[in-house]
Amino acid sequence: MSGEKYNIIVRLAENDDMPMVADIYNQAIEAGRITADLTPVDVPNRLNWLKKHPRHKYPVFVAEISGRVVGWLSLSAYRPGREALLQTAEISYYVDFSHHKCGVATALMEHALAICPQLDIDHLLAIIIEGNNASIYLMKKFGFKEWGWLPGVNCFGNQRLAHVYYGKSLLVDEPAAPVEEKHLLDNLKNMLHLKKS
Repeated sequence: MSGEKYNIIVRLAENDDMPMVADIYNQAIEAGRITADLTPVDVPNRLNWLKKHPRHKYPVFVAEISGRVVGWLSLSAYRPGREALLQTAEISYYVDFSHHKCGVATALMEHALAICPQLDIDHLLAIIIEGNNASIYLMKKFGFKEWGWLPGVNCFGNQRLAHVYYGKSLLVDEPAAPVEEKHLLDNLKNMLHLKKS
């Protein structure tokens, strides 16, 4: 179905959507190196997971094509319980393998980014497994930047892969980026040179 255009509807997830949500997630688990989960999930697992995503703060959205759920996206608490991080959320998405490259992920991302201000969320983090180039491309497409790299924390048999943190600030006035260490050293050298002359 790659390349075709579809009418994609994004809406809040309901309990009845959990069989398809579980199926889509299990596709990623079976494929490997897309999620850190290694054991397939069942519907009760996803129902419990949905309960932990209150709609007013950390909703789950599904994408439909012709009445069929073909993808989902969740906004989740980052470091739950830390009050200073209440305005930061982790963003995750998965798309039915039969509907890759159909604009589903893009539609889900657009919807999530548009609603974040209403949820009092101003920073988003996507935690991606090293080598998941499709997700990295999508994050960059929406202005996410690489904020962190945790080498070798994912163990897939004999292979260890990093967790890559991509982040995006939704603040209108972003804080100034920190000065790089090299610039600090250059400034220090210039100051020392001025003192000698």
